[in-house]
Amino acid sequence: MSIQQEIRKITSDETLQPVYCIQGSETYLQNQIKQAFYNRLGVTENDLNFSQFDLEQETIDQLIDEAETLPFFGDQRLLFAVHPYFLTSEKKVNAPEHDFERLTAYLKSPLQSTILVFIAPYDKFDERKKLTKLLKKQAVILNAKPLAEPEVKRMVRDYLKEMAIEMDPQALELFLRTTEMDLSKSMHELVKLVVFANKSKRISVEAVQQLVPKTLENNVFELTEMILKGNAEGALEGYRDLLLQGEETIKINAILIGQIRLYLQVAILVEQGMQQGAIAEQLKAHPYRVKLAIQEARNYSRGELEALFDQLVENDFKMKTGKIQKEYLFELFILQTANQLLGK
Repeated sequence: MSIQQEIRKITSDETLQPVYCIQGSETYLQNQIKQAFYNRLGVTENDLNFSQFDLEQETIDQLIDEAETLPFFGDQRLLFAVHPYFLTSEKKVNAPEHDFERLTAYLKSPLQSTILVFIAPYDKFDERKKLTKLLKKQAVILNAKPLAEPEVKRMVRDYLKEMAIEMDPQALELFLRTTEMDLSKSMHELVKLVVFANKSKRISVEAVQQLVPKTLENNVFELTEMILKGNAEGALEGYRDLLLQGEETIKINAILIGQIRLYLQVAILVEQGMQQGAIAEQLKAHPYRVKLAIQEARNYSRGELEALFDQLVENDFKMKTGKIQKEYLFELFILQTANQLLGK
């Protein structure tokens, strides 16, 4: 069942279950689900029938005490339990002492007048733990994990359709690339674009370029593309723009190392017959980044990527030891590499 269908179930006339768990790191989806509970139960964050506990700071005893409290002049109360880290393999320093037996007992027989919602911003649980198994059995699990590329595109298009705004195909591709196919980031930036296009009802490439800020990683990705395509002039201009924005050459070089490392890793795994999804899981990288890396890496031999990686690592050492002035060294790398790859 899709997250939109789950949200419709929460806001419909169906009887709510006493325990839910929102699992996943996608903030936008988390907030949509939370708002659905607020709307259904008619409460706000300041309501007497709403409470929230951070389980990295507060105890399960406090949570269950509240869960077992009857609603105040109402039929049901809403309770959010945030950061249940103990459902994962993560270890917390200075975490409170938790009474897991009491939580286990409550999950087996929850109070029907309390809607207890665990908000777990983790994409994976530790499935070996008894408490995890019990929660998955007793609770309705609501998936707020990062969406795949087609789903992100669909949600962006659905929002634009709802707002009666058109976005040029090239603008949409640039927008999704600039926001790194991250749904939370995409929906946040989309609000600005929709306001900008309120009169024209159309979003162009120029509007995306002007209004959607690029991260340093975005800029270094473009810098990498220009270097690999032999565009020394464009790469030098991009690098100098980053310096004017206050970025450090050593940091830029480090991100470039990470980018070429990803290309190299992807090239090796593709040679082994792995597909995009499996590669993303293996490298713990966003599927969209892996998709772009596959597209770029196929244009170069493994030897060329290894030589680039080795050169960048050597430059990193020279910059940090002060053997050569770092700006000069990086510009020399751009010129030499772009000229070597020109025409590929």
